[in-house]
Amino acid sequence: MSEKKKFTLEYELRSSPRILFSFISEPNGLSQWFADDVIFRDQVYTFTWDDEIQKAKLLSIKENKSVKFKWVEDEPHCYFEMEIVQDELTNDVALSITDFATDDTLAERTLIWDNQINYLHSVIGA
Repeated sequence: MSEKKKFTLEYELRSSPRILFSFISEPNGLSQWFADDVIFRDQVYTFTWDDEIQKAKLLSIKENKSVKFKWVEDEPHCYFEMEIVQDELTNDVALSITDFATDDTLAERTLIWDNQINYLHSVIGA
């Protein structure tokens, strides 16, 4: 099995950081684009897609800036982070995604994020 490596994707979104933050940090916001259902209890998010359930521990949260999770059943060094980046000159807002994948699954993971972010675009009307 090959080792997972960190990768970063960035997506431009027409949204205020405050509104976008609710979609990446709150169970109700996440359940509108990231998973079918999201429950948050004791610093653990439970994500449900169809019949699949995955749990992620909340590692850090910075108000209107970023959220960092670690899948409970993933390798110790792996995490995924969603960070709101705002250009100081243009005020353009982007969502930067940091995740981990093996060389064999990188294209698939990128496609999953592309699809999820496209769905987020439609939800927030960006």
